[in-house]
Amino acid sequence: MTNLAVIPIILPLAAGVILAFLHNRTKAREWVAHLFAVLLVLFNIYLNWYVVTNGTIVLETGEWKAPYGIVIVADSLSAILVGITSIITLVLVYTSRTQITDKMKQNYFYSFVFFLITGVSGAFLTGDLFNLFVFFEVLLMASYALIVVGADKVQLRESIKYMLINMFSSVIFVTLVAFLYAVVGTVNMAQIAVRVQEVRQTGVLTTIAVLLFFVFATKAALFPLYYWMPKSYSVPSPIVSALFGALLTKVGIYSILRVFSVIFIYDTDIVHQAFIWIAGLSMLFGVIGALSTNNVKLIIAYNIIPSIGFILMGIGLFTHDSLNGSVYYLVHDMMIKTALFLLVGAICYVAGTSDLKKMNGLIHTYPLLGWMLFIAAFVLAGIPPFSGFIGKIMLLQGAFEKGEIAIAIIALLTSLLILYSIMRIFIHAFWGTKDETVIKKPIKGYLPSIAILLTGSIILGLGAELLLPTIDAISTDLLNPEHYIDSVIKE
Repeated sequence: MTNLAVIPIILPLAAGVILAFLHNRTKAREWVAHLFAVLLVLFNIYLNWYVVTNGTIVLETGEWKAPYGIVIVADSLSAILVGITSIITLVLVYTSRTQITDKMKQNYFYSFVFFLITGVSGAFLTGDLFNLFVFFEVLLMASYALIVVGADKVQLRESIKYMLINMFSSVIFVTLVAFLYAVVGTVNMAQIAVRVQEVRQTGVLTTIAVLLFFVFATKAALFPLYYWMPKSYSVPSPIVSALFGALLTKVGIYSILRVFSVIFIYDTDIVHQAFIWIAGLSMLFGVIGALSTNNVKLIIAYNIIPSIGFILMGIGLFTHDSLNGSVYYLVHDMMIKTALFLLVGAICYVAGTSDLKKMNGLIHTYPLLGWMLFIAAFVLAGIPPFSGFIGKIMLLQGAFEKGEIAIAIIALLTSLLILYSIMRIFIHAFWGTKDETVIKKPIKGYLPSIAILLTGSIILGLGAELLLPTIDAISTDLLNPEHYIDSVIKE
């Protein structure tokens, strides 16, 4: 059954290749895209059940025993993340039926979406650093294509900045992997952890760790390395923005969580304190950015930054409660960010603009859209009993447990400002008198997808006790890296 671990990578890869040959066949293209998206969800449900029931799956490709061969590792953390990724993929593929132009579809839109999912799933599942770099490049190359599909001048300008920043960080990443291999003689994460234990993280390894954090922090859009992200994520179509906002920065923060809970676990006092303050600054500067603009797409894009800050806060605190909060918040944020990008996409479509100052009274024509945004604001801000509240309460418990009162206050203040930033959209766009000149436009393609994502987020909050045992087991494994090491390297 070890081959189960690679299916979340093979399925979207096969879909991308097949769809490349069907780009001019409209009906076949739609059917195949939906079929593979459904298969991916069904398989990942089974994968998660199998991992919860039987434990971590380790695939040693080519029958080369770890750490000598390439390993794919499906533990509880990676399994749940590829599962949420597949649900988001299905929702966005469904939404794209009506919200993506035929020209974009003919330009290999679906192929690039599935290639991006291949890279994301591979990054979550890989067991060695070099292949983490490889899967980063797969998802980035697909994202380069998606950011310019249906291109206009703004998209092309932002895509250049996006590509240059990511290419620069990728060069640093592969160089660091080479240096690390020269020092410890392996790229297998479990074996690196063993070698680091033997030498107790020398100065060279600490330098590599800091630079790796710089790479991952750039890809996760943490302070002060987030400047490339908001406009890059706000200029493509709403479907692409939702895909980027839900997944790409999450791969960066996942990499930090994995590497700094398995490999670099010594002399952590200074490092974890730095994580906490970078998290606090990310929260504050991200929400300030959201409050400083009247562009509704930028408001949602800027709100990605404090969300990543919340997750990093839990990693920095590194207690059982805080890691529970980080993992729970990571799952929650992937779903709610997808919903919010689709919501603002629908709002911009019906209003004909992304400028809040030019919107008014949409509640009279689109009441369901308005109240969905209202609920999404409460979910994102962490108002009880929604999913954001569950993650944040565990993060706050971790902060109080470690005596980090300042970061707890920053987190609470940021949550209130996040709520205000989204409610600004609701108040300006939906409140007010009805504009009789507005012509009602169909948005049925958006509403079911948004409803599914919001329902999922609400279930994550109201049904938290169903997921908490799995989250609790994930945190236990993160606090005890020997669990991961022993799973991969069997004596």
